[in-house]
Amino acid sequence: MNPVAFYVFGFSIRWYGIFIGMGMTLAIILLQYTCKYRDINYDSLLDVVLISIPIGIIGARLYYVAFEFNNYKNNLMDIFNIRGGGLAIHGGILFALISAFIIAKRKKMSFFKMTDVTVPTIILVQAIGRWGNFFNSEAHGGPVSYNFIKNFPYFIQQGMHIDGIYYHPTFLYESLWNFTVFVILMVILRKTKKVGIVFFTYIGLYSVGRFFVEGLRTDSLMIGPFRIAQLVSLAGVVIWVGFLIFMKYRTKTESK
Repeated sequence: MNPVAFYVFGFSIRWYGIFIGMGMTLAIILLQYTCKYRDINYDSLLDVVLISIPIGIIGARLYYVAFEFNNYKNNLMDIFNIRGGGLAIHGGILFALISAFIIAKRKKMSFFKMTDVTVPTIILVQAIGRWGNFFNSEAHGGPVSYNFIKNFPYFIQQGMHIDGIYYHPTFLYESLWNFTVFVILMVILRKTKKVGIVFFTYIGLYSVGRFFVEGLRTDSLMIGPFRIAQLVSLAGVVIWVGFLIFMKYRTKTESK
């Protein structure tokens, strides 16, 4: 696949940036709808989002570079070149949440109400952004046979045909899973007023999907023999289950 969509005055515009930008634009538009379900002021929320987005991008890059520093230590300027990929979503989410928490405290906003209405838009960005990985020929899985890949649309077959070998379209698996989680989160947001349930369900469901998809990938960030994303995903599932147990216990206590 050609990672460059078009050129403007000789400057290449990459599909990776287009998909991420498109996802963020849709997310900001969608926030006008989701914020109504937790009585969050859209303008105040937008202030938080517009600050958290660049911090999240910086965090995603720093997280990735930290585990791949050997590839950058001889040319540190490459650290600033994100146009070709190299953003780790876990780092982005972590930095964005920290900045959002600090800003929410200063604005005296409910952090969990704010994240409840925001995480459906985040998973939507993730779903769309994975297509940028497709055009960069990255975030794919191990080799597969033609008999396997032929079950996918022709353009997927072509995109996953790299150097004469067909690969698992893991970007597609995660994108479809993320779209599914987006729908689930929107339903929960509309059906329940329990603060925090959407946020923690996002953490749990995304982690479940990412754990299995990560096991197929060939470009995982590693710490020793372990895939970092899988370790973080396991932690995410534990946090989600812990929250559900806490909510069930609190509901029983309040009903007595």
